[in-house]
Amino acid sequence: MTRVPGQQAPEPAPMAGARTAALEPAAMAGARTTALEDAGRDLRALFGDSVAIFAYLAGPAHMLETANAAFFTAIGGERRETGLPLGQLMPELVEQGFIALLDRVYRTGETHTARDARVLLGEGKSAREGFFSFTYEPRVDAGGNVMGVRVVGVETTQVKQAQRLAAEHRVLLEQIARQAPLPDVLEGMARAIEALAPEEVLVSVLLADADGRHLRHGAAPSLPGFYNRAIDGIATGDGVGSCGTAAHRRRPVIVTDIATDPFWDDFRALADQAGLAACWSTPILARDGALLGTFAMYHRTPRTPQEADLALARVFADTAALAIERHHAEQARQAAEAREKAARDDLAFLLEASSALSSDLDAAQALSKLAGFCVPKLAPLCTVDLVEGGRVRRVAAAAPTQGERDLLTSHIPVYDAADDAVARVLASGTTEVARRTPTGPGPWHDLKVTGYLCVPLMDRDQAFGAVTLLSTGDHVFDGHTVALAEELARRAASAARNARQYTHRAALARDLQAGLLLPELPDVPGTEVATYYSPAGEGLDIGGDFYDVFPLKDGRWAFLLGDVCGRGAIAATTTALVRHTARAVASRLPGPADVVQAVNEALTDRPGSHGTGFVTLVYGQLTPTPAGLDIELVRAGHNPPLHRQAHHAVHCLDAKGLLLGVTPHTHVTPHRLQLRPHESLVLYTDGITEARRRDGEMLGDHRLVKAVSDLPGRPRPQQIIDGIITALHAFTDAGDIDDDQAILVLTATEHSPAAP
Repeated sequence: MTRVPGQQAPEPAPMAGARTAALEPAAMAGARTTALEDAGRDLRALFGDSVAIFAYLAGPAHMLETANAAFFTAIGGERRETGLPLGQLMPELVEQGFIALLDRVYRTGETHTARDARVLLGEGKSAREGFFSFTYEPRVDAGGNVMGVRVVGVETTQVKQAQRLAAEHRVLLEQIARQAPLPDVLEGMARAIEALAPEEVLVSVLLADADGRHLRHGAAPSLPGFYNRAIDGIATGDGVGSCGTAAHRRRPVIVTDIATDPFWDDFRALADQAGLAACWSTPILARDGALLGTFAMYHRTPRTPQEADLALARVFADTAALAIERHHAEQARQAAEAREKAARDDLAFLLEASSALSSDLDAAQALSKLAGFCVPKLAPLCTVDLVEGGRVRRVAAAAPTQGERDLLTSHIPVYDAADDAVARVLASGTTEVARRTPTGPGPWHDLKVTGYLCVPLMDRDQAFGAVTLLSTGDHVFDGHTVALAEELARRAASAARNARQYTHRAALARDLQAGLLLPELPDVPGTEVATYYSPAGEGLDIGGDFYDVFPLKDGRWAFLLGDVCGRGAIAATTTALVRHTARAVASRLPGPADVVQAVNEALTDRPGSHGTGFVTLVYGQLTPTPAGLDIELVRAGHNPPLHRQAHHAVHCLDAKGLLLGVTPHTHVTPHRLQLRPHESLVLYTDGITEARRRDGEMLGDHRLVKAVSDLPGRPRPQQIIDGIITALHAFTDAGDIDDDQAILVLTATEHSPAAP
């Protein structure tokens, strides 16, 4: 019959008390003894080769009567005596309270059960920690008297260690998942293994360089600092200790005795100084087989690993590989983000610099800003030099202090000097960089210059300037700085080239426009004349608005103001055609209508390559009289002129007429009026009345009339123009204009000469 531990059954007791033995006959006592011996043999047969612990204790002294091999293995293989009290065989149990538990079971007859009880077995250095689940059962005879204690149990030390190992491993995996710092993970792993190992072990993790040729210190919390420093950076290769060899071979290397192993010839003295006698090293490999490092277990005495040791090494080598790969991935991600941020910062820097350089339409002024962008982004000191008339001119210098800027400004390179870096770069058109002071004279010592980078400013294949960056202290020029400086110089050169082209084009437009407008106003008898002209945009194109005042025969004067459809060169040819035709025929034709008809014929007869746009025009002739100015004018599709009278009333002169250059006949109607002293005739183009504010509404004729009529007193022609422009700017909030604007004002003076 098989009995489950914990169930009590009467059994013969060979060591029963004297009272019981005296009452029983001798035959019965002999039978009980034979039965006990048979039962013991059966139990020993049953548990002899089992991992379960089994022992029979007799009497109140807990005499070890019999036990299986697992019991003796658990308490220490050398203690195999029976017939001794358990407290004498294992004195360490007394202080831990286990003998007291046996006493209670023997005294009360009550079973005691424990799970995963911690037991220290042995004493001194040989003591070990163990965990046991056991049951103490009272042994009773047929009369129910306790005659001893039966011990049945199993050692759970390995299970407990496995649980602790799993818990530590789970903690490490959680740290890796949280992306804890790699040194913290590796050191935690090393300490966990050292704490879990049944014997003293010292753990070390070395990390491989990117090229796999050297190993660097990763974690070794229990190894001496001098030892960790000495092996930090060892090469991988055969014979380079356990770790260097394992890394080279990509497989574990077991050195059981450092004192005799040839792998340790170069490190034996170091190991002896650190008190190390054995080293088992396992390579840490990535999933693709790349070397990540090594995992080593050191021992103080020569030792051969068991399969459990090797399995432990493999488990934690894989864990270390996971941590290192996560670390490398995180480093790669951070490096990629840093590169992306640096690229964004560089782009933002270049865009900001380009915008600032391009905003100035003067090339020299644009380049003078360049030095300010280079300091301190690219270098501590910077200068910008331009070639003008065979000489070098320093247009900008930037430095942390005014004194340093003054030193840089005072030094001017020599254009054709062979020993000057700027001169060489201007001649070659190539960048020059050096980790030394520039050659040639200069304030290099006072500025403590340690290196320079000189980049040419190119216009096509010709260098027209140079940007010089100067290092001080520990600052050095790397490839990134050189590339950024060259790109900035390229953009600065482009901005300067565009600025020069703009300047030339604007100057050309101004010169052509000046040729189409009056260089200066003539003195017209009995008349004050004022004009205003403002081209739209930035003045790069010739405007389509024009005016003119010129003398005729017999003391008469002609005046005109018009608007050509379009802008630029075609508009300029049309403007010239109108003005020159009018000047050529005005003295030969009887009146303004005839002059306008001649202009219309010239427009309709022009070649198609000279333009086909129409023209609006007001043309008139004035004659000074003692009473003022007699005026006859015609309006060909243009805005109606304004007549401001002396009492502030303003009238629009609605003379009818079609625009010019469209049909062969003009169909204009002459309009006559007399300007008395201090009265004015105001001619203007549609760029005035069609000026818009932000909501799209135009100034319009009524606001213009109000602006002219609201002027106080007897305004002179220029005051009328100023009043119109002030009202215009107030209406548009000084916004940009999108059409040319022209005004011509004629005012009769108080003392007009007599008619000729």
